[in-house]
Amino acid sequence: MPPESDPPAATGRPRRQFHAPTTARPTSRCCITLACRALGLKHIRTRPYRPRTNGKAERFIRTMLAEWAYGAIYRDSNQRTAALAVWLDRYNTTRPHGALGHQLPVSRLRQLTGNNLLGSYT
Repeated sequence: MPPESDPPAATGRPRRQFHAPTTARPTSRCCITLACRALGLKHIRTRPYRPRTNGKAERFIRTMLAEWAYGAIYRDSNQRTAALAVWLDRYNTTRPHGALGHQLPVSRLRQLTGNNLLGSYT
């Protein structure tokens, strides 16, 4: 939960937090900043080379590279890009995650109280 001193987003709801790796390029930082502002998110940077704080992001990237980017042979970049949406859907809705007690991330979201994320995207 964000600290109480954080002002609410333009919608009047408390700001949500978004963690991003600190290795982002300056041009992508600008895009991240604009996207966070538009969505009412507070961008919190993690310290580099800290497995405790970066572990989840690092693990996701490693899994994505192994299962999506290099896990299949693609004809071209367009085919690889099209496969990303399919992989993300599978990753979140049909692939059990050991860190969640072999639950699906989507079912874990349903268990959280006060979370309206699923209502926004279903």
